[in-house]
Amino acid sequence: MARADLNDLLAFLAVARERSFTRAAAQLGVSQSALSQTLGGLEARLGLRLLTRTTRSVGTTEAGERLLRAVGPALDEIDAGLAALNELREKPAGTIRITAADHAVNAVLWPALAKLLPEYPDIKVEIIIDYGLTDIVAERYDAGVRTGELVAQDMIAVRIGPDLRTAVVGAPAYFAAHKRPRIPQDLTAHTCINLRLPTRGGLYAWEFAKGGRDLRVRVEGQLTFNNTAHMLNAARAGFGLAYVPEDTVQDDIANGTLVRVLADWCPSYAGYHLYYPSRRQPTPAFVLLVNALKYAG
Repeated sequence: MARADLNDLLAFLAVARERSFTRAAAQLGVSQSALSQTLGGLEARLGLRLLTRTTRSVGTTEAGERLLRAVGPALDEIDAGLAALNELREKPAGTIRITAADHAVNAVLWPALAKLLPEYPDIKVEIIIDYGLTDIVAERYDAGVRTGELVAQDMIAVRIGPDLRTAVVGAPAYFAAHKRPRIPQDLTAHTCINLRLPTRGGLYAWEFAKGGRDLRVRVEGQLTFNNTAHMLNAARAGFGLAYVPEDTVQDDIANGTLVRVLADWCPSYAGYHLYYPSRRQPTPAFVLLVNALKYAG
């Protein structure tokens, strides 16, 4: 249907429902003469009279009544759909999809969401746990969460957490049978619990730095997982050393469940950032989430 035909139908609908050219013209913001011309053109194209006009009133013919019943509900549905979109733009509502690693969810996302969501029941958040460098545009995510150095330059990045540190830990039972490593190279003689990352070529190489020297050590062991929680459970059970975010083992270290080694080789690094495409038009719900997550420092 041509745009002109749709406009003509809207004009017809207004006149048929108001039963007045004067009121319909005021509603549409046009002159009565222009509205009369529009309706005349529509009737001419259809080859049918749609309206009966007297000096006192306007009514619909049989053809006009049929057209009113046919197009009225459909145009009302369109109006309702557009109104719903406007509502999404004007108030915090809708679904936000985010991809993040499990540690980011536990450390940053969930604490903020637990405070935000009860106040805004129309906002829905879907979080997909993923260690890979997901293409958030192709996978139709609204945003992703990664550490600062992993965010692509063409993305808008908002810092949402403090700097992070990693920790190498093992159970006292493990160290009862193995000498503690003094330098990262010593790890090649130890049983370690590996982490598999889908986009980093397989097993993650443990990263260390000290005195301007950077090292990456590929470790060996019986167990490989793709999330931190299972690595920690295995470490606590004495199955080897684990390389994990420092904040996940602070309580274990404090109560003696785990022992930390190589602390001087584990410097801090850029914390988590929420990132999203620069061309994205943010909804009120998304803006609200970003503001709730922003790290004040």
